[in-house]
Amino acid sequence: MYFDTHAHYNDKRYNDDREQLMEELAAAGVTHILNASYSLSSAKYSLGLAENFSPAGNYPSIYVSIGVHPHDAKTMNDNTVAELEKLLSHPKAVAVGEIGLDYYYDHSPRDVQQKRFVEQLALARRVKLPVVIHMRDATEDTLRIMNDFKDLSCVFHCFPGSWETAEIILDMGWYLSFTGVVTFKNARRALEVIEKMPEDRLLLETDCPYMSPEPFRGKRNSSLYLPYIAAKIAEVRGVATEDIANLTMENGKRFFGIV
Repeated sequence: MYFDTHAHYNDKRYNDDREQLMEELAAAGVTHILNASYSLSSAKYSLGLAENFSPAGNYPSIYVSIGVHPHDAKTMNDNTVAELEKLLSHPKAVAVGEIGLDYYYDHSPRDVQQKRFVEQLALARRVKLPVVIHMRDATEDTLRIMNDFKDLSCVFHCFPGSWETAEIILDMGWYLSFTGVVTFKNARRALEVIEKMPEDRLLLETDCPYMSPEPFRGKRNSSLYLPYIAAKIAEVRGVATEDIANLTMENGKRFFGIV
């Protein structure tokens, strides 16, 4: 059984076959999905997905993280956090995210990204929920800001960093999550982290429809490809693929507080 801890099934690329795909995922053993929001509108749509697709209808259990991505930080205003907090009262809302900093694209000014990141971290503290972190080319500022939020439970999704950065994050008691990138030829740093990190802080994700693993790179991604990611992680850690599936299921449920 698999837990995809970061997906975007609200994406329009699933509009033509979303229901059929959900049935295929359940049949393939994908029992849990965390649909990560990146804006107010995506959060509302994601909650609708969680309500409309349920195990009773032979679908995976869908949960949702609620937050505004750094790309969209410029769209936030003084009322946005209050709106996010209302959405977080939904029973399927289990985390704040994905939030963070992205200096690769700089779609929002960096000072605005930082301001809105801090506001949403404070929200997570207030509502006592874990946080899904997006960090791209912004390691120093991300960790500096998060140094004031050591009490939070956090996962760095699609972890892009070195073992030195991973050690800092792991020493805080936080989690790391990995995508199909681990199957790429240039994934040396990620594989080093996977080999060295403690097993109880490892999560599995697709970040679909992005980040398809080999041999599907360049195509639309989905949770059907989780076994390819798990197999690569299992190879690096010297265990069976099934062991990684079971381990990351247990870790995911614990992190998101799912019984």
